Amino acid sequence: MHALTWGACLKKAVDSKHYAAPLDIDAVLRITGGTMAIPTGKLGSQLQLKRCPHCGIASPLFVKMWEDATTACDDRNPRIWGVYKCSTCGGVVLCGADPQFRGITEQYPRSENINEPAIPERSRNYLGQAMDSLHAPAGAVILAASSVDAMLKAKGYKQGTLNSRIDQAVKDHLITESMGKWAHEVRLDANDQRHADEAAPLPSAHDARRVIEFSKALAMFLFVFPAMVDKGLKDATQGTGNKTPVSKSV
Repeated sequence: MHALTWGACLKKAVDSKHYAAPLDIDAVLRITGGTMAIPTGKLGSQLQLKRCPHCGIASPLFVKMWEDATTACDDRNPRIWGVYKCSTCGGVVLCGADPQFRGITEQYPRSENINEPAIPERSRNYLGQAMDSLHAPAGAVILAASSVDAMLKAKGYKQGTLNSRIDQAVKDHLITESMGKWAHEVRLDANDQRHADEAAPLPSAHDARRVIEFSKALAMFLFVFPAMVDKGLKDATQGTGNKTPVSKSV
């Protein structure tokens, strides 16, 4: 049901032109994990990153495994490429660089980042910590679920269990029915960890990523997109000089 990544769903929506207000792509990328910033550093024997984009460990050791140079079919756009391996989780990162100065200009995958001010600070902090804790999946699940809890509270849903508040949010059309079903999956995973259910298996990094992806999607739906629409309406009003059309009498 959720085979497409959030970024892919977003691109599909944008391509289909379902949004009348102009999309703030920077804001979208800030929450979906991308970034408009050019990666820093040079292509060397090691890659300097604050966190591994795969396991989230801080100050990871990335050692170069491979390097080669490429050009386009017409010999333009020369680049050198390096593949680096995280010594903790074994995940690899591909970097492209300028062949003359070896400055890194591309990185795949990029490190995730949450710095969208439209998201309430408490929710944003929980979500950022969850993304930084992928190397400890059980903790990441609890933090991501806490982010969801804080988002609902920010919307006025403060009474009752998380399950009941999710159900009420669906009834009030704050979130869609499909999002409600997805939220219950997140809730169950987090509940297992918070109550230390001995029968529940410990979550894997994949489980943690699934909960984090829902939290990011909910943040987009509840806060980022509405803020973008409000900005689009404000810009449109300012662009027309806030003039009200005058009807002509017949």
